[in-house]
Amino acid sequence: MATVQIRDVRKAFGALPVIKGVSIDIEDGEFVVLVGPSGCGKSTLLRMIAGLESISSGSIAIADKIVNGLPPKERDIAMVFQNYALYPHLTVAENMGFSLKLKGARRAEIEEKVARSAEILGLEQLLQRYPRQLSGGQRQRVAMGRAIVRDPQVFLFDEPLSNLDAKLRVQMRTEIKSLHQRLQVTTVYVTHDQVEAMTMADKIVVMRDGIVEQTGRPLELYVCPANQFVAGFIGSPAMNFLEGTITAEGFRTDDAIVLPLTGIGEARRRDWSGRRAVYGIRPEHLLRRNDGTPAVVDVVEPTGSQTEIFARIGSDRVVASVPDMVDIKSGDRIRLRPAEGREHLFDSETRQRLT
Repeated sequence: MATVQIRDVRKAFGALPVIKGVSIDIEDGEFVVLVGPSGCGKSTLLRMIAGLESISSGSIAIADKIVNGLPPKERDIAMVFQNYALYPHLTVAENMGFSLKLKGARRAEIEEKVARSAEILGLEQLLQRYPRQLSGGQRQRVAMGRAIVRDPQVFLFDEPLSNLDAKLRVQMRTEIKSLHQRLQVTTVYVTHDQVEAMTMADKIVVMRDGIVEQTGRPLELYVCPANQFVAGFIGSPAMNFLEGTITAEGFRTDDAIVLPLTGIGEARRRDWSGRRAVYGIRPEHLLRRNDGTPAVVDVVEPTGSQTEIFARIGSDRVVASVPDMVDIKSGDRIRLRPAEGREHLFDSETRQRLT
């Protein structure tokens, strides 16, 4: 196992900068997820850790050793790719042991490590099959097994579940997390799926346009997002945002609807009175209450355990997540009230968090 230190790393393709000064500390045995929208630079950063992309400037250290100039095979890492990258003409056992064979390992050692990895991943009955005879989930397990047999200091995962169906993704998500808890190997995992990030990570790094917007534990990012981008990216459904002005009475939207600011003291509301801001409230914290703000229902989406209500407060579109089933339909008028102390405020210009 090893720490990974990324210091002011930059990467440009010609005149186009894609990584713009990223610094991240990854502790020994930590499971870190790089998350962000497509094109934010997360996969490029992972490939630089692996040595598959060169660094324009900055440094990357694995186990306190600068690896900028080292080829991938000398970095003691193992990478699991999105497309599995299995050799179609080799059996599962041969695929898993191939890297050890290239290193000149003894046959007995290869068989022992392959058997151990197959036991961990439940592949014992599949060792003599070929990739074409496997399901998508089984192929992903083989790719993980190939990484495990190398006993690397760092695991790197590049969107490994994106080719799987929804049910299998949930299953494999649990298996990868369980595997990490068992092996305790430092892991860097890239995904655009914030649900994967929230459920799997010890620490999340949210990226956008080649920079780090915020780093923290999943609940830290959920409860206290640093800015409006992180607030909107973390959480499903996404946080509701309403533009308006802070007043001594509460938050006045641009439609002159006043929403409560119970999480902010009276003195602070007076100090900020007249300040333009963005009011954020998560769908699960927007409650149906008789004393709430009037809203008109547009769409109702029952999901079984909860129901998503898409509605309009004035001209602002919002989503409310309520438990169980509800007997409402499009066009109905309901009342919604933010849960006490659950609102978020962001500066209307910088989009940085105010509270």
